[in-house]
Amino acid sequence: MTSAAELPASSGATFTHKPTVKDTHQNDPLRTSTGVYVTVHGHFYQPPRENPYLDAIERQPSAAPFHDWNERIHYECYRPNAFARILNDKGEVMGIVNNYEYLSFNIGPTLMSWLERYDLEVYQRILEADAKSAQRLQGHGNAIAQVYNHIIMPLANERDKYTQIRWGKEDFKSRFGRDPEGIWLAETGVDYATIEALIAEGIRFIILAPSQAQRCRPLATKNDPRPEWYEVGGSQIDPTRPYRCYLKPTLSTAASPLSTVSSTESIDESVEGLPYIDIFFYDGPISRDMGFTDVTYSSNHLAGRVGSAVRGDHRPAQLISVATDGETFGHHKKGTEKTLAYAFTAEFLGQDWTVTNFAHYLSLNPPTWEVELKPVTAWSCAHGVDRWQDDCGCGGEGGVWHQKWRRPLRNALNWLRDQLVEVYEEYGQQFFKDPWLARDEYIKVIRDRSSANVSRFLSHHQTHKLTAAEQVDALRLLEMQRHSLLMFTSCGWFFEELSRPEGTQILRYAARALELAGDVAGVQLEKGFLKRLGLALSNVEFFKHGGEVYRQLVLTAQVSFKQVAAHYAITSLFNSNGQHSALSNASPLKSGNPPTQLAPQHSALSTYRKRVYCYTTNELDYQLQRMGALTLVVGHLKLVSEITWESEHLVFAVLHLGGWDFHCCIQQFTGRRDYSQLKEKLFAALQQASAAHTILVMTQLFGNETFSLQNLFAEERHRIMRLISQETLTRLDQLYTQTYRENYGVLMAFHRDELEVPQELQVAAEIALGYRCMTTLRSLEQDIAEPQSCWNHIVELEAIATEAKHLRCRLNIPEGKQMLEQLILRSLWQLLHDANGSFASDIQLLERLIDVGYQLNLGISLYRSQELYFGCLYSQIKPACFISLINKQDMNQCRQLLKLGQKLAVDVSSILSQLD
Repeated sequence: MTSAAELPASSGATFTHKPTVKDTHQNDPLRTSTGVYVTVHGHFYQPPRENPYLDAIERQPSAAPFHDWNERIHYECYRPNAFARILNDKGEVMGIVNNYEYLSFNIGPTLMSWLERYDLEVYQRILEADAKSAQRLQGHGNAIAQVYNHIIMPLANERDKYTQIRWGKEDFKSRFGRDPEGIWLAETGVDYATIEALIAEGIRFIILAPSQAQRCRPLATKNDPRPEWYEVGGSQIDPTRPYRCYLKPTLSTAASPLSTVSSTESIDESVEGLPYIDIFFYDGPISRDMGFTDVTYSSNHLAGRVGSAVRGDHRPAQLISVATDGETFGHHKKGTEKTLAYAFTAEFLGQDWTVTNFAHYLSLNPPTWEVELKPVTAWSCAHGVDRWQDDCGCGGEGGVWHQKWRRPLRNALNWLRDQLVEVYEEYGQQFFKDPWLARDEYIKVIRDRSSANVSRFLSHHQTHKLTAAEQVDALRLLEMQRHSLLMFTSCGWFFEELSRPEGTQILRYAARALELAGDVAGVQLEKGFLKRLGLALSNVEFFKHGGEVYRQLVLTAQVSFKQVAAHYAITSLFNSNGQHSALSNASPLKSGNPPTQLAPQHSALSTYRKRVYCYTTNELDYQLQRMGALTLVVGHLKLVSEITWESEHLVFAVLHLGGWDFHCCIQQFTGRRDYSQLKEKLFAALQQASAAHTILVMTQLFGNETFSLQNLFAEERHRIMRLISQETLTRLDQLYTQTYRENYGVLMAFHRDELEVPQELQVAAEIALGYRCMTTLRSLEQDIAEPQSCWNHIVELEAIATEAKHLRCRLNIPEGKQMLEQLILRSLWQLLHDANGSFASDIQLLERLIDVGYQLNLGISLYRSQELYFGCLYSQIKPACFISLINKQDMNQCRQLLKLGQKLAVDVSSILSQLD
């Protein structure tokens, strides 16, 4: 835990160094090149995890208790860095720092898209941090771009290189409102063909590992037109300065991964007028220490480690730069975002160092040295880029598994890419004036899939006014190309085994690209692809090779329109929005009554719209009837993909036999007359009150293909499983409660005599108290606007906490923890922003709510409430207190607010001391 004895002068939510009166433009390091500069670069990235068919991340059990790994790492890293705490020796919050305002950073576009959807507050903090850093650093923001989906650039073909850069740039500009000055290369993978593409796209600088430089020399001058080269191929390059890398014809020919030409063989030719890019090489030893030692657990140790790299040769300016995975700060190393926060706002300033970013430093210190790179390199492979194409040993260190699968996987995907290029060029020219320009600009659609935006895009690129069917094929082709890029995401090769989630994910992208190619062109590429995948030998005996990985883990994850319709049909029985609510609200149909006596809940002319992941469902008809324990639903549905605009009219029938048993059938809609007859036959079959007969008729009408609860997408399947289980669980809760009450005296006797409580009785107590606690919390949530009711519920929660403590019960109610956190946050917001005149009562209630949260021992987190309170402390609470003090008004309300801050573990001691 990082503590602070002192803070900079400004103690608000964001700390900013302000020059003193004696500072001038001549000695201001933000304006002129002078002194020591420090840059910490965080490469924030998560591989795309979305299901290619649903455009959403499905639950990942390995990330429990979180939904998926994005959510888990967000909780541990991305959000804590947006609200990094500076704590005093008591663990109280003295400051909250937006680390992104001081970090140089890149955040992968696919991760930024997820953040934008999942936590808009953090997303906005990141954008604001870049804007504030640009204000502080003469217009140079901290954020840089990233090649779009983290492909290894030296292994990409030329066209894919350019698209990756263009998509990365456009995504960056659409978010940060400016062109990127620099770009992060996946795994810092680089060759001269990549350099050429970066220069052509206007990228000013990149960041590389010191091991990627081959040789360097001072730039030529009149006095020294042919300076001597220094060999630095063993990571000896001085990382405290930027370098200029010229695109020399003799070097650009060495761009191919197959080239054997060494950069040291280049001719000392004039560089005047040659294209170039500037390169920063981060400090390798410090960067390794940040990732693999405990230096990041103390801001003092971190400052000392950075200080050890400062050159004492009296140069006017130098840059100490480090680079590591951004997830180091909080995810890999818990709590180290606090280290960064204090280092940025106190430790580094105390050393008279200037926290900067690469673009700002470059503006003050243009390169005076030239560098030449090794032909093909990356920061995480000692063998060039073989980690992503060969059995080089990287990624399998210390293990017994081979990586012989990497080369066949690369070959199979390269073959598929080339086949898809042929499909795209042949069919794309029918729809697009310039198919490859359309692909490069498709990022604008990826960022905004609204109907109006897609229509504008198609109108701009189309060769003629496209029909509806042509629009679908045009979008299919572009999606095919998007997936052909996604299938090269570097993570697929990074680890030791093909069947890991990362390898499976890129194969799912390949499968989707194959499917789209077949839809447009009718080509059958899967057989050839599987033949090549069969050469990729798996380490797992069950899979044997890549072909089996594809069959077992990829094909089983594909989603059809019928499956989406089945998902909609079965879940419609459990809707809680009042549209159907069929399971609980439908009236039983008495035997003998004709189906027509029960009116449909929607007529054939009405439309009920709902989204199922990336599909829009237009419900054109829906009718439900019940017979005893059986429930039958029949409906007509139009499904539309929001991504490709393809659509299907489908008819569904679902028979719920009770409990977990569902029998669902789907078929194409063939007309209103056929549909009407189908409904009549199905509801007539239901009249016999025989599940077997109804299923027989469904089979006769729909065929043998059926869907059940197991075919639902995981999220909704789990929700329905919980709903179906709820009645049973409620009965069990009541049974355990009765057992607990009847044996309460016995339980207390065991505890009083310090005997081990029988497990059955202890479990009954924990379940009963948990059930009682959840019931009370739900009532409290419902009555939160009624003070007297709230007090009663809090008293009940306090009683539960007391009983749990006496009986040593651990309440395992994660939902209750979340409810309590939200109730505290809502009450605090109400108190600070929308007080209704009952301040004294409201603040008392809030304090008791916080107290009972701790008493219940649920492990509640008050981070969000801390952030809300601290955001108001210096902008709202402190000014109000001093106005009251100056005007000699009653200070009781101010003191109560400050006391509340103490309860939230916020340091308010300096304000309290000023008021006394």
